[in-house]
Amino acid sequence: MKILLLSTSIFLLGCVSSHHAIAQESAKAESTKPQDSEVAAIRQGSKLFADAFNKHDAKAVAGFWTEDGEYVDETRNGSTLTGRETIEKAYVGFFKANPDAKISIAINSVKMLSNDAAIEDGRTLVEPVAPGTTGMARYTAFHVKVAGKWKMASVRDREIQAPAAYHSLKDLDWLVGSWEAEENGVKLESTCRWIANKTFLERRHSATHLDGSKSEGVQIIGWNPDAGHVQSWEFSSDGGSASGRWLPTDGGWTGAMQGVAGDGSVTSAVNYYIRIDDNAFTWRSTDRTRGGLSLPEADEVVIRRSVPVE
Repeated sequence: MKILLLSTSIFLLGCVSSHHAIAQESAKAESTKPQDSEVAAIRQGSKLFADAFNKHDAKAVAGFWTEDGEYVDETRNGSTLTGRETIEKAYVGFFKANPDAKISIAINSVKMLSNDAAIEDGRTLVEPVAPGTTGMARYTAFHVKVAGKWKMASVRDREIQAPAAYHSLKDLDWLVGSWEAEENGVKLESTCRWIANKTFLERRHSATHLDGSKSEGVQIIGWNPDAGHVQSWEFSSDGGSASGRWLPTDGGWTGAMQGVAGDGSVTSAVNYYIRIDDNAFTWRSTDRTRGGLSLPEADEVVIRRSVPVE
């Protein structure tokens, strides 16, 4: 009998515990429903902020702050803008100075502090990216509910700095873009862009010959932290490869290259990239060898931007 009563008690306790747990989960779910809708409203507000920014509507952008809200730029020693009107004027100036600016926002988290307060953390990307910067920032926004609507009482952001490797390559930033030239009937084309969070430059180049054949290659330029200099690695469509040490020279850069052609012969050359202005540079190649034999110097070629910059 005692065993039966004990078993019955355990069964009833299990039922009570189970129902209690279900009730707790139900209550928890009910309590999070209002918070879920508030988080969704804050996220939607960030989307609308980006829409207003991309339309360059300074008044609408400032309208996401409270009347006495603040914006703190921690990158510039905590420079602070206080008040919606002041913030609006700042955005008017920014949009005038940056007519093509567009923003993208990635929210990392939104945390409810109470029914009327929340903290949002995330990252922004403003394009086009200015030289020497990543265009990215981390931000924290403190939201409060005013008259039933979420407003930003305070926003703090800090620029995400370019990696150290970028600063070692920034003098080559002028190479970024599309370039073309023609020499003795051979059409030369190349494009250069930053890759891997601005730690490397990638140059893709091609030569179209008189008979219609085409040779191509890709070159990666980066900082070699072990050797302490700028270095490039090149791979060509004939299966060849080369690497070289880059050094600054008057008006540009030189690259002392060592490699192997697709047929296995050892190659070497010193290439010169001399900047003329923002829209043109010269390229020439000296001290060229292949398979132990000297080759003639390559004539100097003027390479120009496909679309000039002003």
